[in-house]
Amino acid sequence: MKASIAVLPGDGIGPEVISKAVEVLSKVAGKYGHEFKFTEAPMGGNAIDSTGQALPDATLKLCEQSDAILLGAVGGPQWDGPTATVRPEHGLLKLRKHFDLFANLRPVKAYPALAQHTPLRADLLEGVDMLFIRELTGGIYFGPRAEQGDSDSAYDTEVYSVPEVERVAHVAFRAAQGRGKKLASIDKFNILASSRLWRRAVVRVHEDYPEVELEHILVDACTMHLLVRPASFDVIVASNMFGDILTDEASVLAGSLGMLPSASLGSGAFGLYEPIHGTAPDIAGQGKANPTGTILSTAMLLRYTLGLENEAQAVEQAVEKVLADGARTADIAPRGGSYISTDEFAGAILAQI
Repeated sequence: MKASIAVLPGDGIGPEVISKAVEVLSKVAGKYGHEFKFTEAPMGGNAIDSTGQALPDATLKLCEQSDAILLGAVGGPQWDGPTATVRPEHGLLKLRKHFDLFANLRPVKAYPALAQHTPLRADLLEGVDMLFIRELTGGIYFGPRAEQGDSDSAYDTEVYSVPEVERVAHVAFRAAQGRGKKLASIDKFNILASSRLWRRAVVRVHEDYPEVELEHILVDACTMHLLVRPASFDVIVASNMFGDILTDEASVLAGSLGMLPSASLGSGAFGLYEPIHGTAPDIAGQGKANPTGTILSTAMLLRYTLGLENEAQAVEQAVEKVLADGARTADIAPRGGSYISTDEFAGAILAQI
């Protein structure tokens, strides 16, 4: 198979973890007889510095000509000033909207080797293997907003339409069909009008998937259930903001935010793949970044865009083996314990593929 992949390293630790992801995909290509072409382009804060745009036109064109996008992370304090008119995150939002990548898939798995590293009891983590599906192009992040300079008021508006909710609900129900046939839909039905529309639309779509058990959970209750009964969840569907917050919380189940990958998908095979962590400027350039989330994102790229299931599993199994063998980056090492560098950790994964 031949595939063209747009590589957007981004800011902070983005370039460090992305380089390891490219090495993994290159190793997979060599082992299984594929040909992957990688083309790098600026996006985020580095693009603002060089072009004045968070997503330069040339970068967008490259993405349009590619089969998938592999993204590091964008942002940093130097671009977050109160007077900033262009922010790195604007480029990411524009990418999602431009390609209509409305479904963000975020798997969360608890690894037995890391059970003692998380703040939860090990028995609560047994069997934790869930898939979050976050609506990505609607809701409060894209609704009408205003901030009147230095005035005392501002607003951001949550707006959803029935078609927007229904299409991501279909993705979630189909995912549940292929897993444990359980779906939890998260909303704030008792307070928000947008959540009442959300629940109504999800209930309608459920009629097409009667074999899937549907549970409605208020978002505040879900934050508790994720910590007291995490293994009871299989597939979870949520709005843009609720999904963003809940997946960050759920990262503690895996041991670190650096462990979690994601895939942003639309109606076709094209996708944007990135770890869910940020740019971590405090450790950038120190070799402390955890490349696991980015490497597991390559497994999702292989699975969802390229349809290479065996190759995807090879990457995931390599990660599990390295963790089971005791390799640790700084964020998943025991307090005061030893850890290895980003390069060494990725090298161990490469050796297992």
